[in-house]
Amino acid sequence: MQLQLVQQIKILTMKKIKTIYKALIILIFFSACSEENNLDFLDAIPAPSNVSATYNISQDNTGLVTISPTGESTVEFDVYFGDTTLESVKVKAGQSTSHVYAEGTYNVKVVAYNLKGDTAEITKPLIVSFKAPENLEVVLENDLAVSKQVNVKATADFATMFDFYSGESGVTQPVASGNIGETISYQYQEAGEYDIKVVAKGGAIETTEYIATFEVTEILAPIVSAPTQPNRNESDVISIYSSAYTDVTGTNYFPDWGQGGQGSSWAEFDLNGDKMLQYINLSYQGIALQDGTSVDISTMEFLHMDVWTSGGTTDLETSLINNASGTVTESPVTRSLTAGEWTRIEIPISEYVDQGLTVTEIFQMKFVGTPSAEGTVFIDNIYFYKVPAQTGAPILFDDFEGNGNITTWAGDAAGLNTAFANPFIDANNESATVLEYNDTGGQYANIRFDNASNFDLSGGNSTFKLKIYVPSSSISGSQPNQISLKLQDGTAAEPWALQTEVVKAISLDTWQEITFDFANDVTVGEPDPVNRTDFNRVVIQVNSENNTDTVIAYIDDFSYGNTIVDTPPFATDDFEGNGTITTWAGDSCGMDNMFANPYIDTNNQSATVLEYNDTGGQYANIRFDVSPNFDLTAKAKFTLKIYVPSSSISGSQPNQISLKLQDGTAAEPWALQTEIVKSLALDTWQEITFDFANDVTIGEPDPINRTDFNRVVLQVNSENNNDTVIAYIDDFNYHN
Repeated sequence: MQLQLVQQIKILTMKKIKTIYKALIILIFFSACSEENNLDFLDAIPAPSNVSATYNISQDNTGLVTISPTGESTVEFDVYFGDTTLESVKVKAGQSTSHVYAEGTYNVKVVAYNLKGDTAEITKPLIVSFKAPENLEVVLENDLAVSKQVNVKATADFATMFDFYSGESGVTQPVASGNIGETISYQYQEAGEYDIKVVAKGGAIETTEYIATFEVTEILAPIVSAPTQPNRNESDVISIYSSAYTDVTGTNYFPDWGQGGQGSSWAEFDLNGDKMLQYINLSYQGIALQDGTSVDISTMEFLHMDVWTSGGTTDLETSLINNASGTVTESPVTRSLTAGEWTRIEIPISEYVDQGLTVTEIFQMKFVGTPSAEGTVFIDNIYFYKVPAQTGAPILFDDFEGNGNITTWAGDAAGLNTAFANPFIDANNESATVLEYNDTGGQYANIRFDNASNFDLSGGNSTFKLKIYVPSSSISGSQPNQISLKLQDGTAAEPWALQTEVVKAISLDTWQEITFDFANDVTVGEPDPVNRTDFNRVVIQVNSENNTDTVIAYIDDFSYGNTIVDTPPFATDDFEGNGTITTWAGDSCGMDNMFANPYIDTNNQSATVLEYNDTGGQYANIRFDVSPNFDLTAKAKFTLKIYVPSSSISGSQPNQISLKLQDGTAAEPWALQTEIVKSLALDTWQEITFDFANDVTIGEPDPINRTDFNRVVLQVNSENNNDTVIAYIDDFNYHN
């Protein structure tokens, strides 16, 4: 009975402690302040995370164990020893507690508290033995991603912890300690061979040692490729060196302006088939276009480069060199590099122009490393580009960089910043500023805006789009990773009562574009939203509602509808019964345009897709015809999603898809065809765009001015072979 009473008291104490923390904070706050007070700062305090504990056992057969709890966003811990001791011990952050154990195995529980009383807990095993450790096994590995870092794991019977001695001179040893069975990491200052030692400890006076010579390695070259580059119109990019675009032909990537004889050199580094430039012991080196060739970058907006260094080069100076009628001028711009990872460099062309440089005849580039000739750099994706011109404006939009027509953004129990510096700039989102959505635990946290006039979802304007990035480190709790967009009547007393919403799953730690289509997506709430005329509010909610979990999201490029009026022919098909294409046919190729999607994920959540099944037809393809004929001066782009499982492929054909335009009324439609071929990645959904105005074409030239095209042919992995391949195709669209 006494034990049960103690346990009940402990439970009640746990329930009340959060309230006590908040009360103390409020009391202190109001006692210290005489002006208007605001407790909103409490909502910004993150929940405790990464809670752990390390053990240090006294080697004197006493069973004395020192427990050091750790965690992020913590101020205090409760440590439950796991033996017959009923009460926990409170430990301030950064401090330790000690406890005497009898021999045995225990489960130690650590409960962490933040400043406002939120909790997180872990349970860790503890072995206390007065026998010397036996069967010591040590695993030492060079970290695959961090240069000169060694990961050490030790296991042993009758051991509680282990010490790691690095073998370095002039360094206090041991350099690190850890719990037995767990992995610790240590980063050396220099690569090389070291005589290391691992000492396993238990409660006994006697210890057990492991001694070995281990070679610590330095990562001197990238182990992952530079980020994938976005699709760009050919007219919007001038590529010097990038597999993503068409490079200027005849370019010399090592003209060697006298530095080769001083120890500098170059190579084309091959990372599993991905090639990049390698400048070794970089003092200064350059790139020269073919004699008599120059590029006019006056209409471009940025110079892009991806640069990797192991650390010898801290800064890279990049000069553009112009040759205007024989007068050679150059201007430099310097950017810092981050060692051991790809540095994304974006230099506005204006930084060169503002120095007085003319950029109409760029014929050379120069790279200067700092410190000189002490480091190697790897460079990929060197190109000039501009943001594509809009072909039509959305009805509502906001890029959170000062361009947009949404002025009523508001947060409801969620922090909101519409001019937040983009913390995850990459090839999928190069915006400098985004909207920050910060749900610190509001039960119905969301953000919203109201429109001056009600939405008209008919006539094809039923779609909302946005980009979103949710860092996994920002999430607490177990809510589904999702985003919902709700439409409401903001003038109603209870706007949510008759709302309609679309919910989409999201991936973590990546930018992705999400589309909410109230005409075609599955909706929740009131039915038939397209025919509603009272919607004037948009509500965005990340990771569900009616909970107090936390999440941070970054949102960009919000848009609704489009003012562009489409013109015939119309050629769309989502293979879920919505589309205009009725003439799909297979030519020596199996085809099912209502096939259950076998690879549903966040990149394609469609239930049904088109299955393309080439069982060995020599010229296998699928096709459809349209009426009237295509007018490529009005619309020149075809877009689709495709998934090709590697397990379906036989033979050695290139992984590619081609889209061919033909005159289907001709006796030999292929005779005067024009096609675009695009490479494919395997085992992933990807979106491919075929742009007959800007992409490289094969076959009859000048497709834009052809007026006889009325057939589309799709062909996967080439033709004139008997190899097999299965592909899944979705969301075909002909557009501008």
